[in-house]
Amino acid sequence: MSAPPAEEIIRAVADELPVGVWVARVPGGEFVYANRRFVEIMGTGARDDVGVGEYAKPYGICTRSGEPYPEERMPLVQAMRARATVVVDDIVIHRPDGGRRFIRAQARPVFDAANEMTHVVIAFIDISREAEAEKARAETDARMQRAQRLESIGNLAGGIAHDFNNLLATIQLTTSNLRLDQDPAGRQEGLDQIDAVVDSAASLTRSLLGFARRGKHTAAPLALDAVVGSVGQLLARTLGHQLELGVELGAKAMVQGDFSQLEQVVLNLAVNARDAMPAGGRLILRTRRAEGPLGAVLEVCDTGTGIPRELRERIFEPYFTTKDVGGLRGTGLGLATVYGIVESHHGAVEVLENAPRGTVMRVSLPVVGEAAAVHPTKPLPGREPVRGSGTVLLVEDDPALRNASRVGLCALGYQVLAACDGFEALELVRSNPARFDVVVMDLLMPRVAGPETFEGLRELGCRAAVVLTTGFSQNEQAQALLDQGASAFLPKPYGLTALAEVIARVRPASR
Repeated sequence: MSAPPAEEIIRAVADELPVGVWVARVPGGEFVYANRRFVEIMGTGARDDVGVGEYAKPYGICTRSGEPYPEERMPLVQAMRARATVVVDDIVIHRPDGGRRFIRAQARPVFDAANEMTHVVIAFIDISREAEAEKARAETDARMQRAQRLESIGNLAGGIAHDFNNLLATIQLTTSNLRLDQDPAGRQEGLDQIDAVVDSAASLTRSLLGFARRGKHTAAPLALDAVVGSVGQLLARTLGHQLELGVELGAKAMVQGDFSQLEQVVLNLAVNARDAMPAGGRLILRTRRAEGPLGAVLEVCDTGTGIPRELRERIFEPYFTTKDVGGLRGTGLGLATVYGIVESHHGAVEVLENAPRGTVMRVSLPVVGEAAAVHPTKPLPGREPVRGSGTVLLVEDDPALRNASRVGLCALGYQVLAACDGFEALELVRSNPARFDVVVMDLLMPRVAGPETFEGLRELGCRAAVVLTTGFSQNEQAQALLDQGASAFLPKPYGLTALAEVIARVRPASR
């Protein structure tokens, strides 16, 4: 009995390989051979009617994002160009049956005796399980990071609620006193106190919005002392009486970064320090200047239990935690988050001992400029709102705020028409678009929101100055409208003085 031909043996062996094999001639890419595993992976047989420059559509070869795979990046093309073995691991096969296969392709050129390239052999390895596992890990990491951020906010929630209740109680008591007090000096003192309390509540709200902000992070020059001072104000309300907080601001340096992310760094370090002092102690937030390229320094110092030397090399590892309070372990992402943010800001973070006991966490960042000293700001009491004239369209869905704003502006000399949303506002404008001098408009409203209302005003020919207001921090939506011609942005909460000032500033001088 004669032995089977060598080519038949090779084909039989190739069909049993756990990887797909596909062979083509060069330079045209004409199909020569494909084994059984290749057909199983692709979900279709090999094609002899396609060549270089036309593989993506017939075979369903796509990128990870689902776009047709660029022909110039195909493994065959890369191997011909490099005249060497290449590996491509970002291919996804969209099979005719609707299935998906993540592929790692290894393309190897074949040369003849004269060193001329004659064929390319490509091995297709199915890495779908590996890719799915990687995706699952990424999703888990994202969930854990969100949980860690919520944990940080949750640690402060009780103190925040307590502080807001104190602020509301102060306003209620002061307004009650104003009803009883007929002395002009006493009434003015009460009004100034309400202004101060509202400013304090607004500052606290802005801090919370910064911590809770989601979406894109932006890098801009900012004062490190302002970041730390902001967190210090929040911690002063929430740490509890058993901890003594010190804030020492001395960096006077500008750094390039995202305010919210750097606040998260300070907050995470402070919460870690607090947890290291269950029986009480002293927590210091300190900024200073240092020599060298990383000249802006933040130090978070505590008098707690300290970190054992054998654990210091691991504290920045994701999911590594030493917290075990009441049987509940921490997420292990607090310091990992700190490390990632600091690294993305081209800085460094390290742990030091704090004699005679405790820990110093030091963050160093590059300096991009000088900054003025940061001091606590106090509201200016008793400023008289500026009076004016003209017609204002007030668009606000909150009835109490809408009425209070209308009454105040009317008292200052303005004619005011009020609308509960964008739909009602556009109906008021439609009959006489030139009637209004200024439109004060909330961004978030039912039926027709701010952006659609702004567009409608312009389509109706209304050329009034537009003032945008919102209870959220100024975001991309507000900035887009400012870029399109809106005149000003007024964050809530605002008083009559601030509202009157912005209207007077943007009102056309000729009207």
